[in-house]
Amino acid sequence: MDYAPIETKLGTVVCTSNGPSVNAFDFVLEDETPSVRRGEFVSSVVQEGVTVIARVHDLVRTNRYFEHAEAVREYQSRGQSLRSMFPTDRWQYTIAQTQVIGFWADNRAIRPYSAVPPGATVTRVDEDILNAFLKLDKEDGLNLGTLGHHDLKFVPSMNRLLSKHLAILAMSGAGKSYFVSVLLEELLSRTKEEGRLAVVVVDVHGEYTYLKEMSGDDLGKSNLDLDIEHIRASHFQIPVISLSADAIGALVAGMSSVQRRELRKVISRMRSHSRSGYTLRDVITTVREDDNINTNTKEALIGWLLNLDDTSLFGKEPTPRIEKAIRPGKLLLIDLSDFVSLKKKQILVSYLANELLYLRRSGRIPPFLLVLEEAHQFCPESRREIAIPKDRIETIAREGRKFFALLCLISQR
Repeated sequence: MDYAPIETKLGTVVCTSNGPSVNAFDFVLEDETPSVRRGEFVSSVVQEGVTVIARVHDLVRTNRYFEHAEAVREYQSRGQSLRSMFPTDRWQYTIAQTQVIGFWADNRAIRPYSAVPPGATVTRVDEDILNAFLKLDKEDGLNLGTLGHHDLKFVPSMNRLLSKHLAILAMSGAGKSYFVSVLLEELLSRTKEEGRLAVVVVDVHGEYTYLKEMSGDDLGKSNLDLDIEHIRASHFQIPVISLSADAIGALVAGMSSVQRRELRKVISRMRSHSRSGYTLRDVITTVREDDNINTNTKEALIGWLLNLDDTSLFGKEPTPRIEKAIRPGKLLLIDLSDFVSLKKKQILVSYLANELLYLRRSGRIPPFLLVLEEAHQFCPESRREIAIPKDRIETIAREGRKFFALLCLISQR
């Protein structure tokens, strides 16, 4: 399909100390033109048949008469106005600074390979070209709203949007949770024929619990039965039998290699004698009764294990059974609003992330999307901070995509 650009001239590309370059260019706005807004997409011709698509990231207004602060101050001290003495309006202009997104040539998007020539005309981007450039899917896409400053619905294909990991980053109050709510509702409203994805949401503040009360009617699909399971963090249980000595050691700070070695021996014996599972109290009892463990090592191990047992997160049986809780089209909502302790949240998320990736690698659960609210609590930037689940999350980020184990991080940072 051929697209004819709409020639609404916005301005002219100008030279600066940094450009035009392959990745960016600036243009001066025309007089009396419709306003250009930050975040708007614009276009310009690089060469015949090749159009650059760029996004305005800042606007700078300048005027030569007001460049020197000392001159402006001098006239002010005399009670005189520069505007009344000089034709200041004729020397006022606005520079729009843009970031190049890509090129459009032969009805397809390609990577930029050449700079826009100085003096080139900048125009409003044609909506049909922008729709094709962003590969929006008007038929089966996820309706996530309207593209800012454009009369264009933002309906990305689910396969394209969620074929890679996703991050939603913005300051507090900017609407991250609202956007995620819209995304979740769109995923829930999809039929089997449209393609469905299993979704696991770690809800730190209980912001998405309203979803459990929704029905197909609320999403405009009366014949659709929503599959939503809500689990409060206080009901979550991690089976102790599934934890190795190293896994337990990773949950506490400061466990020595000697302590891990002795714990490894204890767990090996318990697994061989108890196939039905055991609790941390059982492990503590076994450690206490083992005369082969050094007294100091024994006391330290018991202290570590008692601290973990006090979290009430560990038991004989898993709740929920992740393998049975994950299926296409279902939303599993893990509500952490019961927990104040950051350590409890981190232990739960660490186990959940590890179990999801393990089960997906072995093909025992379908492709899934793990949504992590307040992701900076679980994988902070600084390595000096204690973050139990950080390694697990980084593993999904590195390796998950090839197994269709997808990650959506929501953060202020």
